[in-house]
Amino acid sequence: MANLTITGFFLMGFSNTWELQVLHAILFLLIYLVALMGNLLIFTLISLDGKLHTPMYFFLKNLSFLDLCLVSITVPKSIANSLSNSYNISFWGCVSQLFLMMLFAASELYFLTAMSYDRYVAICQPLHYEVIMNSETCVKMAAASWLIGGLYGVMYTASTFTLPFCGSREIHQFFCDVPALLRISCSDSHLTVDVIMVLAFSLGIFCSIYITISYSHIISTVLKIPTKESRSKAFSTYLPHLIVFMFFITTCVIAYLMPPQESYPVLDLLLSMFYTVVPPTLNPVIYSLRNEDMKTALRKLIAWKCFSKGLIPKFFQ
Repeated sequence: MANLTITGFFLMGFSNTWELQVLHAILFLLIYLVALMGNLLIFTLISLDGKLHTPMYFFLKNLSFLDLCLVSITVPKSIANSLSNSYNISFWGCVSQLFLMMLFAASELYFLTAMSYDRYVAICQPLHYEVIMNSETCVKMAAASWLIGGLYGVMYTASTFTLPFCGSREIHQFFCDVPALLRISCSDSHLTVDVIMVLAFSLGIFCSIYITISYSHIISTVLKIPTKESRSKAFSTYLPHLIVFMFFITTCVIAYLMPPQESYPVLDLLLSMFYTVVPPTLNPVIYSLRNEDMKTALRKLIAWKCFSKGLIPKFFQ
């Protein structure tokens, strides 16, 4: 019942100094613009270019949309808070932010798992690729990822906000997150949240093991490639995938397994940035923009834009 009287919370700022707040806003704005343009570009290229309508790019398109949503939930609000020097967020705004965070973060994890399976089949079982990764299978895998993300979003949000918040309303985080909300709850027992967290981590560990095994088979197959140039190209493509994924999952685990009684504001902020801001910014670079097919599609789009504006004939005159 205590929650019904709560009108909002106060998020944590990165600094109490105005100059540093402005600096934070500028840095976050630059990061957001990079993530926004990169993911929008990938989404647009895959949508417009018929040659990119394949299973791999279908998953990449979904991943770009997820990243775009994930970074848009927290970063713009944090920028606005820094510039206005007002860190309040309404109760239902906090509920919505937590639900959407869980939805997109969980969906991203399962999309990354689906993508690792897609790459495993493409490289280790190329003759069966078209049969295994048909359009129906891809749609089912995507739907399952979104459904699981939505389920986790509902469970985490409902279990967290049924806890009483009768004390401090200051969340030691720049967005509404489960560990930060548990720290300000006046209830010492949050069994439902713990059960959901155990379930989430169990499935997260399963996904991590599956992705690791898939990439191990991929790397083993790549090592058998006779030419050194092809091996180097393959490693430069897949190793960054693993590195960013490990950053994403490791920082999530540390943040969520840290006891609620222990709070290190600077560490909390850094960890949260690694699983909410860094992946959506880096994923467009390591997954797509270094890809030759994406570069070709980008050149075609630029050429088409120039031709439609009459710039190409002028250029050749």
